[in-house]
Formats: sequence, C-alpha cells, structure tokens
Amino acid sequence: MKALYFVHRMTWPDDGAVRARITLFSFALVALAIFTMGAHADPSLKLVTPGEMRSGALLFGASEEGRYVQAPLLGTDIDIQVSGPTARARITQRFRNPAAGWVEGVYVSPLPENSAVDTLKMVIGDRIVIGEVKERQAAKVVYEQAKAAGQKAGLIEQERPNLFTTSVANIGPGETVIIQLEYQESVAQSGGVFSLRAPLVVAPRYNPAPVVQAVDFNGGAGWASADPVADRERIEPPYLDPSKSSPVNPVTLTVRLKAGFALGEVKSHHHKVVTEVLSDDAQVVKLDGAVAADRDFELTWTPKTGRAPAAGLFRERIGAHEYVLGMITPPTVEAAQDRRPRETIFVIDNSGSMGGESIVQAKASLLYGLQRLQPGDTFNVIRFDNTMDMVFGSAVAADSKNIAYATRFVDGLAATGGTEMVPAMLAALTDPRAGDTDRLRQVVFLTDGAIGNEQQLFETIATTRGRSRVFMVGIGSAPNSHLMTRAAELGRGSFVHIGSPSQVEERMRELFGKLEAPAVTNITARFSAGGADVTPELLPDLYRGETLTFAARTASLDGHVTIEGMIGETPWSATIPLAKAAEGAGVSKLWARRKISDAEVAATLQNTPREAADALILALALDHHLVSRLTSLVAIDKTPSRPAGERLSRADLPLN
Repeated sequence: MKALYFVHRMTWPDDGAVRARITLFSFALVALAIFTMGAHADPSLKLVTPGEMRSGALLFGASEEGRYVQAPLLGTDIDIQVSGPTARARITQRFRNPAAGWVEGVYVSPLPENSAVDTLKMVIGDRIVIGEVKERQAAKVVYEQAKAAGQKAGLIEQERPNLFTTSVANIGPGETVIIQLEYQESVAQSGGVFSLRAPLVVAPRYNPAPVVQAVDFNGGAGWASADPVADRERIEPPYLDPSKSSPVNPVTLTVRLKAGFALGEVKSHHHKVVTEVLSDDAQVVKLDGAVAADRDFELTWTPKTGRAPAAGLFRERIGAHEYVLGMITPPTVEAAQDRRPRETIFVIDNSGSMGGESIVQAKASLLYGLQRLQPGDTFNVIRFDNTMDMVFGSAVAADSKNIAYATRFVDGLAATGGTEMVPAMLAALTDPRAGDTDRLRQVVFLTDGAIGNEQQLFETIATTRGRSRVFMVGIGSAPNSHLMTRAAELGRGSFVHIGSPSQVEERMRELFGKLEAPAVTNITARFSAGGADVTPELLPDLYRGETLTFAARTASLDGHVTIEGMIGETPWSATIPLAKAAEGAGVSKLWARRKISDAEVAATLQNTPREAADALILALALDHHLVSRLTSLVAIDKTPSRPAGERLSRADLPLN
C-alpha cells in the first residue's frame, strides 16, 4: 500500500472574494485521504522516512521500500462578510496532486454549530461545477458512481451540526481542484457585546466503547451490543502530539465587518490581527499572515456609545413568504434581584483532553465560582474522567470549612484518563430534594466537550433535568460548541466560553451575574396578523444581558410582533412594527436551520416521534437547499477523467 501524508501552499487569482491559499491540513480539517498512486514517484523529489518528519505532512509511497515523497502542503482561506445580525462565510480549499497517480481526498472540517451550509462549488481548470442538495444516501450513491466512473466529484456530509466531512474524488496527476463551501449564520449578542466565532480545530474526541451484554434469544444464549457512537470511524482521525510535532494547518482569514452602528472596541481574543477602518460602522479584520489552525478564532465588537441597540428586525422575501429575524434584549430590572438561596453543583472535566492550559482554566473558573457562594447556599463538586468522584456525599453548606476543603480538592486535580461525561451529568442532576422550591438548583458544568456520544448526554439532560438548570462553561481553545449550546438549551440554562486564562475572571463574573439575577421566563412572540411560524418553537428563558433571537415565516409584514415575558415577578413586553424591518440577506436560511434544530430537540425531549422529526428535517433541508443530518451536497463533473483500472488506497492523516 502506498501511503500519503499531503501538504503545499498555493495561490489562486483573486476573483474579488476569494484568495485561495489553502492547505489540506488547514482549518484543522484533514482527517483522511484516499488515493491511487503510480508505481514510481518523480525521481527529482527527495525521499524521506516517516521518522524524519517533524510536522504533519502527506507522504507519497515511492518505489524504494520504506521511503516516501513528501507532497506539498495545501492551505485554506476563510472570508466572512458580517452584515448587521447575519454573517455569510466562504471557505476555499485547494488540492494539488503533484504525483503520477490519481487521488481522492476525504477530510473533516469544523463549522459553527448554527451554520446553514447551502453552497458547494468545485473548480477544475476553467470549469465550475455547482453542487446540488440531495437526500444523504442518494447523494452518496451518486458520488460513488461518479468516482467509479473516473469523474471528478465533490461531496459534503454533516457528521454533527458543527462537524462536516468533504470528499473530493479523482484528482489527476499534476492537477489542482478547488473546493468552495458557503454558509449563513447569525451573529451572537450578549451583554451589549456582539461576537463571531470561526472554528478552526476538529479536536480529538473521546468515544465510549460499545456496551456488550448477554441476551437470551428464544432460550439460547447470544450477544448484543449498543454503540453510543455509531459513526465513530468518521470522527476519529489521528492527531499530532504537540510535544513532538510542529503546528500544521496554516489558514488565512478575513472578516469584513459592517455592524450597522458606530463601532467601539473590535477585538480578536486569540489571534494577532490587522485592522483597516473603512467607516464608523465598517472595518476589515485580517489574521496577521497565515497561522496554524490550532485554536478557534473569536472576534467581538461593541457599539461606540457603549449601548447596543435594544431591538432589531430584519426581513427577506423568498417566493410567497416573508422571513423575519428578530433580536431583542430585555431590560435589566435591578430591583427584582432573586435572592433565594442556591444549591450549586460544580462539575469539572479532568480527562486527558483537558491537559495543558485547559485544566488550568477549568480549575481557576471553579475556584472563582466557589468564592461567589453566599451564606445560606449549598454546593457540591464532582470531578470526572473515565471515573468519577463527589467531594461530599450530597450538597453541603457553603461555609468557610467546606469551601476550603473543596478548594484543596480542586487544587490537586490533574488531567488524565477518558471522558465519561454522561455518569457525571446524571450525578449532578440527581436531586434528593426535588420538592424544595425555596432553593434554586443550578449545575455549572466545566468541560471542553470533547466526546462523540453527544446524543447520549442530551437524552440524559432531557429525561433527568427536573428543576435543575444547566450552565455549560466551554473550556479551552476549541470546545465542542454544538454540545455546549444544545446541553444548555435542553437544561434551560446558558453557555459561556473561556478560551484563555485572561478570560477566566471576566467570563465567570458574567456567568455568575446571570446565575444571581432573575431570569426572563415564559417568553412568547405573537404576530398580530397571525399565521406566523416562529422558531425556536419554545422560546428559551433569558439571563441578564442575554438577547432573544427568533425567526419567523409569515405571509406578510402587516401589523407588529409583540414579545412578552416575566422578569422575576415583573411583567415585561415589547412591540415592534413589522413594516420597519430592514433588509437582511439569508434570513430564510437561518429560519430553516433553526427549524431543523427545533425538530432535533423535540425528538430528544420525546415531544415528537423520531420518524416525524426526520420527515420534517428532510423536507426543510431539501426546500431550502441545506446540508443536514439527512441531506448532503454533491457536485459531479460529467466528463470522465481517471483512466479505468486504477487502484485506490487509503491513508489516515493527522490533525493538530
């Protein structure tokens, strides 16, 4: 078998929106490459052994046993256009095959968990092939048939809402194939701060082993197994040990920010950037050169006045329907502070994936939380890897003695072992005093979320949450944001991310400000004209400073939308005339993507049968041309290019 470990850096003529400097490793993407090679590599290329490599590389097998040819490194360019509350992203990746054989590349790429992926373009020479959305199995069949026929083909499949696999078949000797994908997402807003996150890392995930048990089949013994991660082979690429390998995956990134209001501070939290100011409300922010894709990119911006708009409404007309995106921030009612005592259960992940800065950040965050406890509160601390410990048998008084004991326990934690998250969540949600309505019960769960059995965790929260509310604290440079946001949604809490030690105090203070203030509950959105299809179906509770984002499909923009809720014991409402909605490109995609998420949540909560949820997901994805769990994007070049009779081999490629 001829092995392949690929890498190169190329340029592509600027077409106004795309500057492709791309890498098969970059964007933390590359997980797999499947390829066919000729019997001999180019004799002018240097032969190496795998042991000589000190960074990620793709190696072509050569005619000399045990020797390989290092191929060029490829790169990724990300271009994001922010327009008020929405963002449109284009990701461009280039494959160049320098060898004498035919290559198929298969790689894993991270995307935002709320991204609506709707476009695939494959560029071969001077030809551009546009992808079509098809039912997932049908798209796979079309792709495999094209691959077998020697046609160039591209396929994008969703493994998780924030994890996608792209396959490119039949890249010929010396050829370059460019893959572009595009997605729409909404901008996050909380506490007057707007934020955008571009995930650059597919972090290693812990996948629990299948459970095997003896089963009696009609009186005879047998074996049955249940795999909590049925698609483990699709999300288990190899990774480079950072202590032995230099960073790989160079990526370039540009954000074209048009906020819609005069900008104050614009800040990149984890990367050095170069900023060009275009006007009071517009800037171009670029990474300062290509960087290794070893941490997510986070950009935040604030209004120059210090006060964010309290409400915004945006519209897009598609066919016979009007699509509306609304954002509204309830006022802070200081007089209604909820001073009821709390039972806070802290859960800290000390598994191996939390090594390095992550465990330092997690411990500092938990210790900050312990110091915020008040007299009259109770608490407990749970730590887990592939085992689990509770510091106290049950929640104890938050007095100086118990806090000191818990502090010593946390100080002594080290990161090691696997990540069995479900038992820890179950222990945290177990509530021996479920009838105690005088005390608020809150679970603060600190983790990087690096597991493959997310659905098991979601089902655990949905079935055992009781009166508890779950607050997720995402730790590290690349947390699993899909797990964080969905777990917080199901747990009726919220999610905060801590990406560096400098953010610990600020963001934990923000979180505890939410825990200690009254939530906005019983929220409804009512359209005066009626007939509007609003998403989320069940509007979430909001905590101090949080913004309600909702989308709706309606027949017209007559009348107004009224948002109502309770801030503690105080009624609150706001009314926005629909006629004042501003133009907003991509609103229909965001509505459909959120409806798909609603269907997934409804099935998890067992409010909707899985079959009915899947039927709705499929219909929405096909109608709005979106990649989903049940649909894929496939692009086929009709002209056969690979000669018949070539053999395909497979190699697994490492990630940061």
